Amino acid sequence: MARPLIATKLFVPKVRSQVVTRARLLERLRRGADVRLTLVSAPAGFGKTTLLAQWLGTGPDNRAHERPDERRVAWVSLDATDKESSSFWTYVVSALQGAVPGVGSSALESLASPAAPVEGALTTLVNDLAAAPSEVWLVLDDYHLVDNPEVGKGLAFLLEHLPPNIHVIISTRADPGLPLSRWRARGELVEVRAAELRFTSQEAAAYFNEAAGLGLSEAEVAALEQRTEGWVAALQLAALSLQGRADIAGFVAGFAGNDRYIVDYLVEEVLEHQSQEVRNFLLNTSVLDRLSGPLCDAVTGGGDGSWMLTALERANLFLVPLDDRRECFRYHHLFADVLRARLLSQQPGLVPLLHERASLWYEHNALTDEAVRHALAGQDFGRAAHLMELAVPVIRRERQESLLFGWLKALPDDVVRRSPVLSVFYGFMLMATGDLQDVEARFEDADVALAAVPPGHPLPWADTEELRALPATIAVYRASLAQARGDVAGTAEHARRALELAGPNDHLSRGAAAGFLGLAAWVGGDVESALETFTQAVESLHASGNLVDALSSTVILADMWLAAGRPGQARRLYLDGLRLAESLGDRVARATAELHVGLSEIECEAGDPAGAEGHLREAAAFFDRSPMTESRYRWFVARALTAWAGGSPDDAVGLLDQAEQLYRRGFFPEVRPIAAMKARIRIAQGELAEAGDWARARRLSVTDDVNYLSEFDHLTLVRLLIAQLRGQPDDGGANDEAARLLERLLESAAANGRAGSIVEIRMLQALLEDVHGHRQRARDMLGRAFTEVPEPGGYARLFLAEGAPMLGLLRDAVEHGTGGDHPRRLLSMVPPADAEAPDQGHEPPGPDRQASTGAVSAAEKLSGRELQVLRLLDSELSGPEIARALFISHNTLRTHTKHIFAKLGVSNRQGAVRRARERRLM
Repeated sequence: MARPLIATKLFVPKVRSQVVTRARLLERLRRGADVRLTLVSAPAGFGKTTLLAQWLGTGPDNRAHERPDERRVAWVSLDATDKESSSFWTYVVSALQGAVPGVGSSALESLASPAAPVEGALTTLVNDLAAAPSEVWLVLDDYHLVDNPEVGKGLAFLLEHLPPNIHVIISTRADPGLPLSRWRARGELVEVRAAELRFTSQEAAAYFNEAAGLGLSEAEVAALEQRTEGWVAALQLAALSLQGRADIAGFVAGFAGNDRYIVDYLVEEVLEHQSQEVRNFLLNTSVLDRLSGPLCDAVTGGGDGSWMLTALERANLFLVPLDDRRECFRYHHLFADVLRARLLSQQPGLVPLLHERASLWYEHNALTDEAVRHALAGQDFGRAAHLMELAVPVIRRERQESLLFGWLKALPDDVVRRSPVLSVFYGFMLMATGDLQDVEARFEDADVALAAVPPGHPLPWADTEELRALPATIAVYRASLAQARGDVAGTAEHARRALELAGPNDHLSRGAAAGFLGLAAWVGGDVESALETFTQAVESLHASGNLVDALSSTVILADMWLAAGRPGQARRLYLDGLRLAESLGDRVARATAELHVGLSEIECEAGDPAGAEGHLREAAAFFDRSPMTESRYRWFVARALTAWAGGSPDDAVGLLDQAEQLYRRGFFPEVRPIAAMKARIRIAQGELAEAGDWARARRLSVTDDVNYLSEFDHLTLVRLLIAQLRGQPDDGGANDEAARLLERLLESAAANGRAGSIVEIRMLQALLEDVHGHRQRARDMLGRAFTEVPEPGGYARLFLAEGAPMLGLLRDAVEHGTGGDHPRRLLSMVPPADAEAPDQGHEPPGPDRQASTGAVSAAEKLSGRELQVLRLLDSELSGPEIARALFISHNTLRTHTKHIFAKLGVSNRQGAVRRARERRLM
């Protein structure tokens, strides 16, 4: 079959505009002085001629130019009439004579004789050029217009025999038929291609705002640069469109390939000068986002897709390679826009057929996402729904619900409602986004659709394992809906129904049902039952192959072990999960991030803030690749805990504010409300009025009924009462009420296996006794806090966050041998200035006394965070690097640094480090 001619130029004026100096490209061209050939190859409108003129200090006027540095330039602007070999070389030699007088006379005589071989004329030309007194640059502009075998043969001969003082530059829209690969391998070729010629963001800004004087904002420049992909002509045409326009923002927002200047340029400069076969190929394949030979063949019905793509790439027809093997491509976005608009205007009836062919090809190659997208683009909604039904099992197993949700939003609602599988997952989508109101109606749609098919009749939907398991799935999601609404009884009821409906090998439904039974037990505070059933749930998820859910559920299971007072077991679960996640890679990025966040909280609680921050950095990297707000809120919570532990309570509250904005009520119980966490920090700071506002807003009382979901709030309320009692220690009534609340909380925790709660309750009982000077009873309660839990070594921050009163109790415990080695270990974690603070447990109340910590004046000691900053000041890290290492802003770092300098009586970093060493602070 004859191959179509791919044309690349029409004689229309090139787009010209003000010039932007492009130093990076000029530097690249300077390397041409060391090689035989410089090739500048790119599509129309990429500024090739302008760049070369800027580099050589010449213009495309077919005249030679002489530079002050004695560099000689011969510029030949070619056109289609120069295609014949003798005509081409006559122009070249004439241009060289203008640059170097006296050269090429014999060559011209030889070229005038039709019988004389071109190689003979070029040989004499080379000998003349070798004697030239300076460097000579021969520029062949628009070489694609004359590229043919005879010209190419002569040019290759010339290039192979060039003397070292002669350099050739070829500017072309299509790669020439020259042995480029050989010269490339020898290092004798400098190449500048479209990727380098595209304007960078900085160059685009310089063009719009300096050269064109448009005064665009940074965001507007970025939008245009991204949309044009740095194509110089498109930027210039956009600037032309913007001239005199009032609504610049509106134009930028809507700028696309339908702009009249863009359309005119591409149609007149490129499309109209292709053969009909090439135009048909371009238009028919414009519906594709990615181009490969087999896919193009399927869409066009042809058999030469791979050849055509290779030819298009060589012709620089706005084709962007997507792999190193040059097998997969895409069109430049604006070029694709123009092609699609032209296809739609000329052959609108063909568009659905092209999308159908693409969808079929993708389906046969197991690329469901692309198959669905083309079915939707072709408005074949029935086919799209069928493909979605087939994809649901894999989507559930791989936890790619966001992909399915995007599809469902693109389907007409009546199409969704006719499919029970899609109806159920549409309901789940609503629930995941917090819209609980219309969820049940979607489940009822599925029930009705399933019931409408008589037993034994063929089903009108895709026959998949998901369809067969749908009754159990609906029960699972109804359990999920009840859980989200706080209906514990309903959660358990639907979860048990799901277990009845699920087949023995339906591990996914069985795992989910067991998980919701575990969550129902956990909400009720029954940690022992919750651990038993939730462990079964995780095992079932592993058996189903749903490793993403299994890993995410490991985080919940670890939380249950923490509630059971077993941080060591929780740590082991996290580490095992991370080992599995590492083997699975990015497809479990969200779960990997969640595991790191959970480990950070355990490390922080155990007294290892550096380890905690390390896990937070790991988690942040995964969130950057796969951001999920429903998981990320906990990252901010964990970061707040490390900030508080490091002596930056205000930073901690700010981080909790961010967490609060991201939090969405979901399927898991909120056992640690963010508002209560902020209240605990305010209590520790002595800001009791603010904490009191929180308690009133929550309508908390010491006489409330106790349950697990309100336990965190009530333990926070007790802290507030203890802090208030330090200001009025004779208020026995308040003391008794707080004590009775703690007893009721203790009874509930002990009855349900919540050893993690027991250690906290015992600690607060010790502080409550100590506030009235009952040191012996306080010591006894503190001892029980260490002996009544299986793993007391995992708790450090719980105690140290209570400040000076707790330090006094710990020193007393060490003195009397209470609590084993735990009090001494906790004291060893306290910075020297804090550890030496006096025991103020028995000090009489006074107006100047700090209500929650009894700490000494801030001017006399460094906080924990300030000590961290001080240690990093004694390093080679810059200020911004220290801020990043501590997860704080640069302004916050400056504030800490000023406080450190003031407390140490110094004025600079070196003085602070020297004074700290003198005082043995680090």
